Amino acid sequence: MYQEVSKLILYRDLGEDSILFRLAKIFEDFDEGTVHKADLTTRIYVEMKRLLDLATAYGFDTNLWHNYLAFLLISNENSFSITCEKVGANDGTVNRFAKGDFKIFKRLFDFDFSTIERALDIDCFSTITHYQAIAKKERMYNKNVSEKVQEVSRQIEAAKDEEDIFRIVTDFYRAYGVGVFGLNKAFRIRHLEEGIEFCPINNTDDVMLDDLIGYEIQKKKLRDNTEAFVQGRQANNVLLFGDSGTGKSTSIKAILNEYYSQGLRMIEIYKHQFQDLSTIIAQIKNRNYRFIIYMDDLSFEEFEIEYKFLKAVIEGGVETKPDNVLIYATSNRRHLIKETWNDRSDMEHGDGGEIHRSDTMQEKLSLVHRFGVTISFSRPSQKEYFEIVKELAKRYDGIRLSEEELCQEANKWELSHGGISGRTAQQFINDLAGRVRE
Repeated sequence: MYQEVSKLILYRDLGEDSILFRLAKIFEDFDEGTVHKADLTTRIYVEMKRLLDLATAYGFDTNLWHNYLAFLLISNENSFSITCEKVGANDGTVNRFAKGDFKIFKRLFDFDFSTIERALDIDCFSTITHYQAIAKKERMYNKNVSEKVQEVSRQIEAAKDEEDIFRIVTDFYRAYGVGVFGLNKAFRIRHLEEGIEFCPINNTDDVMLDDLIGYEIQKKKLRDNTEAFVQGRQANNVLLFGDSGTGKSTSIKAILNEYYSQGLRMIEIYKHQFQDLSTIIAQIKNRNYRFIIYMDDLSFEEFEIEYKFLKAVIEGGVETKPDNVLIYATSNRRHLIKETWNDRSDMEHGDGGEIHRSDTMQEKLSLVHRFGVTISFSRPSQKEYFEIVKELAKRYDGIRLSEEELCQEANKWELSHGGISGRTAQQFINDLAGRVRE
């Protein structure tokens, strides 16, 4: 195994600490006979534990060894895989090196572990290649990644040679991409001393825009802008503003689900991370995806100055914002920034002389003008609220109240649960569905 792994070229930067490289070193020591068998067994068990942890995190099953190798192929970002993401393979000399690596991976897929198992009196390799995973709830692992890895694993198992694997892997790169951006829809970021880290958000809501009842004009504006964006046409930054519970955040999540297959990805950030915006954009501007930087419940108090970072990135900075990045934000405030009566008074007298407060207010309000599309989500009328309740009730077989009874109960609910909104309607239906057996 060590001789095979050492010959990798494009896919060799897996890290000396990777399971594959550590196992390869164990097999080298086994072949040379320079290490005690008990020590080899212990080292193998350490790697088996790491493999099982990875399998649990991603919901691998059946053949964990094959799943792991497939995971390496579709997650490793190298000069070949990044070039192929979202466009597939092109003619070039690099394909020869890629096929050489895929030939090695094919031999790793078919590797015979029986010799070392007999010599060390272990059966862990046989166990992981005939594995039956315990059924887990979807939110306990990344189902989206798990399904893709296992499908690629099965295809490579059936591949005849490196030519077949080349087609399988590059088709995957073209369809989804590679690495963390290829395997995941949405991300948060973590600030590190040396930069930032993209942290995948597992199991995002599967909501679609059609699941949001009403707001047809708003949904169309959002869909039209996003569709233009993913198709490479001109599109605008978007601000969704209005009453709480009206579906602003739900609409953003739905847009991600509807256009993920077309290369849309989302990065959620918070106010205290705005100083990292330039770094984020620098790391994604050359990737073959369309990124929405998402800011939920965006607003600023009078004393907060983070909005200046946002203004500079959206428009007005020295470096032009790349074509593959847009900013979508939701807010309960139309102008994002809390206004005071002092803001409206043009003059302030102080020790430093007179200050034109209107200049300060205009600077704050100019942030909103940097969103080319603004979409208002207003609180529904009582009639619209009842329509939302009735449509939601149809999705639950156990709810058998008449429309009149349903509206009466919905009216009672909203009076004590925050007033009329789509969120209140969903909470009422959730409560009703939970009490069906009663």
